[in-house]
Amino acid sequence: MKNKEIVERNSRRKRIGVVVSNKMEKTIVVVITSNTKHPLYNKIVRKTNKFKVHDEANLANIGDTVEIMETKPLSKDKYFRLVRIIEKAK
Repeated sequence: MKNKEIVERNSRRKRIGVVVSNKMEKTIVVVITSNTKHPLYNKIVRKTNKFKVHDEANLANIGDTVEIMETKPLSKDKYFRLVRIIEKAK
């Protein structure tokens, strides 16, 4: 047998976004916005992405700022999980 080597996991992507829906059980929808410069016109363009995120304890509410982490596919659309709630909605 070969020597066992310690294999490190690849770092998983973490992102910060805002919860826009918590109507599903154990699932929230998080919107992440990013600003990019248009390659030709040099105008700033806002791009938004929606992600379905696994929230085991149903802690997050609409308007909360949350940190999410990439994970293995949990369902057809869910491949992120909730890491922590950064700021509660007011």
